[in-house]
Amino acid sequence: MAFASLCGGLCLANAGLGAVHGFAAVLGGRYPIPHGVCCATLLPHVIKGNIQALRQREPDSPILNRYADTARIVAGSADSRALIKRITGLCSAMHIPRLSAFGVTADAVPELVELAQQASSMKANPIKLTPEELTSILTAAL
Repeated sequence: MAFASLCGGLCLANAGLGAVHGFAAVLGGRYPIPHGVCCATLLPHVIKGNIQALRQREPDSPILNRYADTARIVAGSADSRALIKRITGLCSAMHIPRLSAFGVTADAVPELVELAQQASSMKANPIKLTPEELTSILTAAL
């Protein structure tokens, strides 16, 4: 397990993280949310937000092809909606609670977004998300 954990950490460190971990770092420091639960809860919303932002501002981005490949592998279809639905379904099947179950409220969202924007993990997100996009993602995960 220690070796597997080391390998996972090396992969993440070299690949870069993104908005899921940018939020998770802030949320985990303020609320009693297990890191994996926080990441799982945020994942479908971040994927949706990233894809929407890429389509609007960088429609020729190769990242969109990577999302399509991931959708084919995970959901059996290149449609990003199928990917999001599959991940949401997995979270539901595993009884992953929403952020509100840990006391995160809509009132806290502006401060959490501001802090998350400063997280080093956000630098590796496929596209720089606006405060409005980050707010929408976090609100959807409540």
